[in-house]
This record gives sequence, C-alpha cells and structure tokens, in this order.
Amino acid sequence: MAIQGLALAAFILAAKATTVVSAASLVTFIFGDSLTEVGNNNYLQYSLARSDFPWYGIDYSGRKATGRFTNGRTIAEKLGDSTTTTLYLSLSKNDDALLKGVNYASGGAGILNDTGIIFYCFKKTKESITTKIGAEAANKLCNEAMYFIGIGSNDYVNNYLQPFLADGQEYTPEEFVKLVITTLDNQLTRLYQLGARKVAFHGLGPLGCIPSQRVKSKTGKCLKRVNEWVLEFNSEVKKLIATLNHRFPNAKFAFADTYGDVLDLIDNPTAYGFKVSNTSCCNVDTNIGGLCLPNSKLCSNRTDYVFWDAFHPSDKANANTG
Repeated sequence: MAIQGLALAAFILAAKATTVVSAASLVTFIFGDSLTEVGNNNYLQYSLARSDFPWYGIDYSGRKATGRFTNGRTIAEKLGDSTTTTLYLSLSKNDDALLKGVNYASGGAGILNDTGIIFYCFKKTKESITTKIGAEAANKLCNEAMYFIGIGSNDYVNNYLQPFLADGQEYTPEEFVKLVITTLDNQLTRLYQLGARKVAFHGLGPLGCIPSQRVKSKTGKCLKRVNEWVLEFNSEVKKLIATLNHRFPNAKFAFADTYGDVLDLIDNPTAYGFKVSNTSCCNVDTNIGGLCLPNSKLCSNRTDYVFWDAFHPSDKANANTG
C-alpha cells in the first residue's frame, strides 16, 4: 500500500518482447492492492478495507468517494486505458467487458493465502471467456494480454509488521520472505498455466518511510529495518522473475524496480514540487487503521503532500510516480 511509483515502467519493460499493438486493442489484467483499486471493495459488504466515504475522492471527478484510496486518481489510472476502471466484482460472468481486460485490485490484498485470493479470480474469468468465445480464441486472448501485478505491501504492513498476528512471531525475516516468494512462484506459475505470457511485476517501494511506519520511529525517520526487508523482497522477486523466464521461454516476465526513485521523491520532495513527505495531508489516527475518515482534519494545501493518508500517495504523487 505504499508508493510503488512509475507503474507504467512495468508495462514498457514487458512490452519489449511483444508485438506492437494499439493501445485501444491491448487487453490488460490488473492484480493489485489499494494502490490500484478503483472500487472493487465497494461490493464487499463486510470488508473493512473501504474508501467509499469522505474525504477520499475530494479531488476526483465530481468530488465523490468512489473506492479509490486517495484524494483523486490512482497509479493504475496512469496506464491510460479503460481496463483500469473495469471492476471485477461489478461484472457478470457473461459481461462482454471481460474480453477487454479486468481490474482485480482490492484493498488489503496480498500474496499469502490470507490475502492472495485475487489471483484465483482470474481462473473464473478465463472460464467465462472460454464459454463466450471458445477455448482457442480464449487462449489467444489470454496469451496476447498484458498482466500487471503490484502487490506485496500488505504482506508486510498489515501482516508481518503487526505485533498481534502470528506470522511476525513465527517467522524470521529470512523465513518470511522465503514463504512469500514460494507462494508468489506458485501464483505466477498458475497464471502462466491459465495463459499469461506477458507479465510485469512491480516491486515494493520503501515501506519504512510511509507515515504508518514513521510514527513507530522515535525520531520520525524511516524505519531502516523495514526498508531492508523490502529490498530483500525485491531482490528475491528479481531472482524469481529470472527463474520464470528460464522455466517458461515462450513467456516474458518483467520486474519494475522503482524503489530508488520513490525514495528520492520522499527524501527530496521539493525537487518534485512537494513540501511535505514525512506525514500525510489527512490527519489520521494510526491506532484505528490510518484511513482518512469523515471527521479527519485535512491539510490546507493538498498538492503540497506526497502522502494522502498513513499508507497511500496523494493524487499529485500518483501523477508524479505513475
């Protein structure tokens, strides 16, 4: 859920080995968390990971909360096609929109079994597409589509780093990253088996620098150990990507590493047109979730801030890092 930044770079990397197609004909499937969610959780009645209330969306079209975890647009909407707003949970299994791509992103989603269910949703999509256009055409569509994956933050921020959850006590950092990578390997392999051939995985940003982690520091600075764990995660994902490319030579898996760029944005906000990067525009209570609630107090100038709430970038930051 922290800034991952420059999401489009992942597509550029993956597209290097693909046939040139027009943006209008490119089918895209997006798997992510609250950074790329545009409202799927609005359809989950009992989900606590929701943002369909003020002050979310205050700078979005119509100044209305739509389920985006920011004051305006998400990083996903920098990809520039309608897929970014085609919600998986809003579609019926017979909906023609399935043929154009789907956004599965869901706030709270992750890689591990407790949070990694969004990958299994694609199996149902593939089945629906096959029913509509036949197996051969469905396989062709899935083979030629792009797959963007930006996920993993919640496995740390809302799992391993939570003192009341078992994973943080049961596993060492080395054991935990091995568990996450093994699970991700299985998920990406399954995605390949379902037809994915052009997959871009977006690495994590400096989670130790997001407001929800800074408040745990006595000095208010970034948590070094958290950032070290993130760097280890990114390093292991890169190795996994190389392994997958060797294992499946007819596919292209790419890794977008923007950790350094995002850290520079946070360390040098004025160079990017910001003034504040160590706290959020919305004055949130990290003890009750860190979200921007209707009774929260907002900053006087939203464009000055890199972060909107304790976890998520502002609309302007998404524009800079998308």
